[in-house]
Amino acid sequence: MNKEYTNPIVLQRADPYVYRHTDGYYYFTGSVPAYDGIELRRAKTIAELQDAETFMIWKKHESGEMSQHIWAPELHYLDGKWFVYFAGSKVDDIWRLRPYVLECLGQNPLTDEWVERGMMQAADGDDKTFIDFSLDATVFENKGKRYFCWAEKTGGQFAASNLYLAEMESPTKLKTPQFMLTTPDYDWERVDFWVNEGPAVIKNAGKIFITFSASATGACYCMGMMEADEDADLLDRNSWKKSRYPVLKTDYEKKIYGPGHNSFTVAEDGVTPLCIYHARPYEEIVGDPLYDPNRHARVMEVKFDADGRPVFEY
Repeated sequence: MNKEYTNPIVLQRADPYVYRHTDGYYYFTGSVPAYDGIELRRAKTIAELQDAETFMIWKKHESGEMSQHIWAPELHYLDGKWFVYFAGSKVDDIWRLRPYVLECLGQNPLTDEWVERGMMQAADGDDKTFIDFSLDATVFENKGKRYFCWAEKTGGQFAASNLYLAEMESPTKLKTPQFMLTTPDYDWERVDFWVNEGPAVIKNAGKIFITFSASATGACYCMGMMEADEDADLLDRNSWKKSRYPVLKTDYEKKIYGPGHNSFTVAEDGVTPLCIYHARPYEEIVGDPLYDPNRHARVMEVKFDADGRPVFEY
């Protein structure tokens, strides 16, 4: 771990997303404890993010769509424009999570106007995508194609949460039907709830790696990983391989509990890959873990093994 980083990097921000833009700034967002809006901040260094000025760029509606559980926003710069992808539900149907899109009308995402682009649209003729509990969307590109990866439950609130992948037609619409990337297969993905969620993408040595989070949001929360060759058909199940065991989990000695829902960025040198993730500093949670505010954003340097796979070590 680089000595220049002190953990946590941002307090009380779950589902942290950090993007280093071409202007040299780090842009940070994440789920705010009240789940009532979307906040951005920026800084020249990772260490300066905690004390950076915060900008609430959008607030939840009072009723109807996007009025409850504003979760896991991600900031992306696509086709010369800023977009935020996030999940939201309804006050009168709080588990009706769906993915939504905001677009910035200017080039300064902190102060320029943001407009709602509605729910992310499924591909023409696809009647299976975004019809149930859907959240945690991320966007990545490979070989001239752009992909949307998200978590969706099939069969109601207490069904399994799977990860899906589709090619994108535009920043607000999919081009292909959903492809199920992974479902909770192993015991570490099925603690309290059967969950795969929070995908994040990192590339190395001709491979694409998608990390994801598994199980309930307490100390059992952990990270797994999918991998595929960058030249493979990413919408073919046979192209992907899942890690047999978690790649990051609770460290009782270091008092890092329930690590997960990560994103990737690079260090100030512009090269060294970093994993930004959240974790709690204690195991015992009073009440519903979902409403415990102390999932703090943390950082670790990503190393690679002899085969080029990411290695995550505290």
